[in-house]
Amino acid sequence: MFNDAMTTTNTWLITGASSGLGLALTQKVLAAGHRVVATSRSGALPVQHPALTVMHLDPTDRRECRRAVQEAHEVAGRLDVLVNNAGYGLVGAVEEVSEEQARAILEVDLFGPLWLTQAAIPLMRAQGRGHIVQVSSTGGVGSMPMLGLYNAAKWGLEGFTESLAGEVSSMGVRATLVEIGAMDTEWATSGMQFSSPLPAYDELRRQLFGTSLVPWPSEPGATGGGSSPAVIAEGILAHVNAEEGPLRLVLGEGAADQIRMVLDQRHRDYARQPGFRVEG
Repeated sequence: MFNDAMTTTNTWLITGASSGLGLALTQKVLAAGHRVVATSRSGALPVQHPALTVMHLDPTDRRECRRAVQEAHEVAGRLDVLVNNAGYGLVGAVEEVSEEQARAILEVDLFGPLWLTQAAIPLMRAQGRGHIVQVSSTGGVGSMPMLGLYNAAKWGLEGFTESLAGEVSSMGVRATLVEIGAMDTEWATSGMQFSSPLPAYDELRRQLFGTSLVPWPSEPGATGGGSSPAVIAEGILAHVNAEEGPLRLVLGEGAADQIRMVLDQRHRDYARQPGFRVEG
């Protein structure tokens, strides 16, 4: 994105930075010599650094999102990179998910990134450059039973970001969707939320997760396995430092294979209709 990326100090705003990928990315960006404004719901991070500013952010509050972006800009008079990382997962069949749960995950995983993106665009446009990084997942490409509302939030994120990329590219602003596979964080263990189970789905839960228990058993401090958040963070930093790159950045263990399988399955489904058949 920046020709002088290796010599210029840029200002990054990273949400959901108290743990997992957000914390790993904050540490990598600081180590690379940049400024970071990091947000969390608690307003605290387990690291300190002269170039680090930490602030509280409730991503469901549009006014707070605008305030966070403005304050991040004020740190150095510019905002170069926005990373919308804050989010969580929800396990539950579509029938099981309550209205409160459905609205809550959309507020955090979809509307939070939208409000922050809207606030950042005018500042980046005025600078003539900027980069908006949306942390998605392979769940933003395909979907699976019991993750429907999480998938819905990520599909929405992917949809508006693809439109965004075409809207702001002429302004010098890049947009990236980071589609992550398995990552070794607490997302799939203590960080996961669950709907109230209906017995009709117990057998499906056993087939998918090896247990019908809700929530599933998890040891304190257990992680979901997969790629290290530090490795994912390195990939994001390298992508932002590059002058150009794909809209969809695929990172993490098994991510490419999962996406390839989803796209192949989708193609086969479309090909069942005469108008979509491909000869050869």
